[in-house]
Amino acid sequence: MEGGTVRMINKKIEDSFNDQINAELYSAYLYLSMSAYLNSIDMNGMAHWMNVQAKEEVEHAMKFASYIVERGGRVVYKAIECPQEAWESVLDVFKGGYEHERYVTRRINDLMDLAIAEKDYASQVFLQWFVSEQVEEEASADEIVKKIEMIGEGRHGIYMLDKELGKREAD
Repeated sequence: MEGGTVRMINKKIEDSFNDQINAELYSAYLYLSMSAYLNSIDMNGMAHWMNVQAKEEVEHAMKFASYIVERGGRVVYKAIECPQEAWESVLDVFKGGYEHERYVTRRINDLMDLAIAEKDYASQVFLQWFVSEQVEEEASADEIVKKIEMIGEGRHGIYMLDKELGKREAD
C-alpha cells in the first residue's frame, strides 16, 4: 500500500504499461513530426490527418495512465525519443505510419500475452479495446498507402487525396 492506495496492479504489468505510455507518446511525436513535414511540402490536409492521429495517440497514453492509477499503481513518465524529421515523399510518410502502427500492434499483443501469463484478467479486458483499435489503425493506414500507390506521381490525385484527408474529424 502506497499513500493509502491499495495496489491491485501487478508490478510487471505496471512497468510494461508505463513503457507503453512512453511508446504512445512517442507515436504522437512521430505523427506530429510527419505533420510538420507534410506542412512543409504544402500537404496541409495530410498534415491535418496526422495531427488528428497524434491527438489519438496522446489519448491512448492517457487511457493507460488512468488505468494504472485506477488499479493503484504509479504512472512514471520517461524521456521521449526524437522522431524522424524528413521523408522522401508522401508515400514514404504514410508507409512509415503504417509500419509504425504494425509495431504498436506487436507491442499491444505482447502486453496481452503478459496479462495472460500473469493471469491479470482486468488488464486483459482493458487491453481488448487496444487490440480492436489497432485493427482499425492498421487498416486505415494501409488504405491510404494503397491509394497513394494507385495514384502514383499524379499531382491531381495527390491533391484530391490531400483534400480528402483534410476532412478527418477527431473521434
